[in-house]
Amino acid sequence: MTGTHSPLSIVRRLLPDFGTTYGPAGDGPYPSILVLHGSEGGLSGWSHRNAVLLAAHGFVAYPHPYSLGGTAGTAGSITFVPLARSVVALSALRAAPFCNGKVGFYGASRGGEHALLVASLMARDGVDGLPDAIAAHSPADVVCGAFDARRWRDRGDPGWQVWDPADRSWTWRGSSDDLTPTTPIEIERYEGPLFLSHGTADTTWDVAMTRRLEGRLKANGRSPEVHYYEGQNHIGDSDGENDHHERLIAFFQRHLTDD
Repeated sequence: MTGTHSPLSIVRRLLPDFGTTYGPAGDGPYPSILVLHGSEGGLSGWSHRNAVLLAAHGFVAYPHPYSLGGTAGTAGSITFVPLARSVVALSALRAAPFCNGKVGFYGASRGGEHALLVASLMARDGVDGLPDAIAAHSPADVVCGAFDARRWRDRGDPGWQVWDPADRSWTWRGSSDDLTPTTPIEIERYEGPLFLSHGTADTTWDVAMTRRLEGRLKANGRSPEVHYYEGQNHIGDSDGENDHHERLIAFFQRHLTDD
């Protein structure tokens, strides 16, 4: 059967050596966002869904599958994940011909921890190419222990949990020595625009973590944009998600769009 077809408003593009991006049709260039998934894993679809939502609002978004192993039906592990890989992905996205040269991080849950941790380590070590803006939803304020979907993890606040010191999630430059569980994430080292958000009724990662991040940032002269969603859980309801996405997109439009 033949007929006319409506042009796509969102298209896939390949980021060589990494994977699929989603963005507006046309040549661009567009502001870009590297999307970091949580413990559900890179193949679960959640980060792709978030990427498509961002693409619908004018960004090229790359859902970066940093977890190890896993399938579309099973989460991979977050165990000794090399954070430097995300730095390389950030650089590749910035250099892509469809990017306007500005790139943000957006991470939720363990992805929020990942985003804050990568930026803090880049800033600490003077690594070029820091993200131009960062948004973290339901992040931890400390390094959390390794995650394996085959094991049960208690709910709550990792700042107060007793993690096995050997139970490590991340490596940086080949080492995990300074990334032991409960080590504070020094995001105050990052001087760029920062968006933090958390549901006040989150039963997975306690909202106290974002409150501590906010307090430490302000004590160090930073001015993060912080939103607490009253009564919302780890994944918000329809009204909660719509509110969050409006604020998130407005933040990235302010800081990643060319003047």
